[in-house]
Amino acid sequence: MSWWPIGANAQRRRVQRSVSEGPLRDYLDVPVPANDTPAEQLPLLAVDLETTGLSARTDRILSVGFVPVDGNVINLSGARHIVVRSQGEVGQSAAVHGLTDDAVAAGVPLAEALAQLLAALRGRVLLAHYATIEQEFLSAACRAVYGHPLPVRVVDTLELQRRLTTTAWDDPRAGSLRLGAARAAHGLPRYRAHEALTDALSCAELWLAQSIALSERGQGRLGQLAR
Repeated sequence: MSWWPIGANAQRRRVQRSVSEGPLRDYLDVPVPANDTPAEQLPLLAVDLETTGLSARTDRILSVGFVPVDGNVINLSGARHIVVRSQGEVGQSAAVHGLTDDAVAAGVPLAEALAQLLAALRGRVLLAHYATIEQEFLSAACRAVYGHPLPVRVVDTLELQRRLTTTAWDDPRAGSLRLGAARAAHGLPRYRAHEALTDALSCAELWLAQSIALSERGQGRLGQLAR
């Protein structure tokens, strides 16, 4: 059983006490769901980022996609796709996400994109596939804009898929935990990858399938699903 580490709670309270009024403070003022919240009642925000690379220290966020999930319902009315204005060229990463220099130059400032995301994330758990990327880049962005990291509760569909398909004695097949492969394992259709909103929606649909399978194993509460 996985409970939110005590250190993470302490970090959230520490940032809440020290951050100035604004989007990050507004986000922190709304409590996250309790550990015993069942999956069918859990408020989440499926998030995907497209970036210039994989390092939160040296690479930049180019676009943000998110969609709320309320229990077993994906709330498409809350879905957003935001292109983030950025200094410098997108370089070879354009071959992955398809965002051109002109598209990025017409985007919104990072602070505006973060404000929209944090407003949508209030009272919700962040849901992502290989959530380390979203967690690290968003925390780095909050440090740059607000001077503080982003304390956030996370459900990672990649880790849930690993739990569903492997044991302590074997490793997953190569590529089997990728978003498209994980969706296929649950009979979900194939979507175009590396478009932030499409990937967020893909992750949300995968979560609905996984949460049913995990609930049948007696692992249906936030404290058992999140990190």
